[in-house]
Amino acid sequence: MSDFQNALSVSASGLKAQAQRLRHVSENIANTDTPGYRRKTVSFETEFGGSGNVGHVETGRVRLDKSTLTQMYDPSHPLADDTGHYEGSNVSLVIEIADAREAQRSYEANLKMFDQARQMSSSLLELLRR
Repeated sequence: MSDFQNALSVSASGLKAQAQRLRHVSENIANTDTPGYRRKTVSFETEFGGSGNVGHVETGRVRLDKSTLTQMYDPSHPLADDTGHYEGSNVSLVIEIADAREAQRSYEANLKMFDQARQMSSSLLELLRR
């Protein structure tokens, strides 16, 4: 595999990983008010394969945040116990928005790398045609 293909492959795997991360962040934001919902987190792993030992980004297992759920007080809620409390979610919108921005910027960086490799490959082909 050529260096250009390796660069395209690495940046494409980064794009895919960040897109999956954004999907989980959006699920967390959508379920902020869902009782008992635990925040999902995803980790990244480097996969080495092939003869060139080019690393690719892979997403690891989706994990649930084990931090404590917030105790909500609403005696009229169907899930409320005898004291009027029920467990809310452990999603913090501030953290999710920060994660979304980081994932978006990482996605844009991978996209720029992909575009640069594509432009360099096109320029090389143009030079070879002359």
